[in-house]
Amino acid sequence: MAGPLKTILKSGQVRRAACALAATWIRFVHATSRWQVIGDEAPNRLWDEGKPFIVAFWHNRLMMLSYIWRQGVPMNMLISQHRDGELIADTIAHLGIKSVRGSSSRDGAQALRTMVKALKHGESVGITPDGPRGPRMRATDGVISVARLAGVPIFPATVATSRRRVLGSWDRFLVALPFCRGVYIWGDPVDVPRDASESDLGDIRQLIEDQLTVISNRADEMCGQSPIAPAQQIETLPETDQATNSSQGVA
Repeated sequence: MAGPLKTILKSGQVRRAACALAATWIRFVHATSRWQVIGDEAPNRLWDEGKPFIVAFWHNRLMMLSYIWRQGVPMNMLISQHRDGELIADTIAHLGIKSVRGSSSRDGAQALRTMVKALKHGESVGITPDGPRGPRMRATDGVISVARLAGVPIFPATVATSRRRVLGSWDRFLVALPFCRGVYIWGDPVDVPRDASESDLGDIRQLIEDQLTVISNRADEMCGQSPIAPAQQIETLPETDQATNSSQGVA
């Protein structure tokens, strides 16, 4: 976020207005567009049975993902403590999504406990495995840790639109435009056994990453868009950000 914009958004009144406007834009895009949902049989069954699960999606797909969720079913989104995270949390609150704030470097243990508690009480959780600062479309272990402790499956999910703008941010954030065609795709559920070995956990992490990339590419292609490429594996983060992402995936 540019410096002058950060300064402006320090005002609580301006920040609240900006978040309300962003939520209105998301509603407008959704209301003026045609949508298709693919692969939602399994999440629909769990919703019908009142069973919670984790939905995992790439950070750059965040804008329209709230509409993949069944209205009236409680959802908690893991959001970072950064100022950008505060804007996201305030925006999705207008769309009926609750937030859990934290990362491994700030209130991470509390965020983990809160997510596990929510899942065990029947409320689902949303996590961006590559958030809050990347590398883009490379899954970290946080989502696996939460699923393992709570004993719930992970569902990869994605969204794409035929009209969009790709921002120059680290994640190549996708801004959906109105009067478009859109598609939501659910991946296959991934279970994390409590007795999984370190090798097994690494394989599960890779499976989630691969599924998310495959369904995101498929969604883009269905909407006539070029897929967004993951960051190269050789990309590195500052030590503090690596610590943040090693435990949690946050928006």
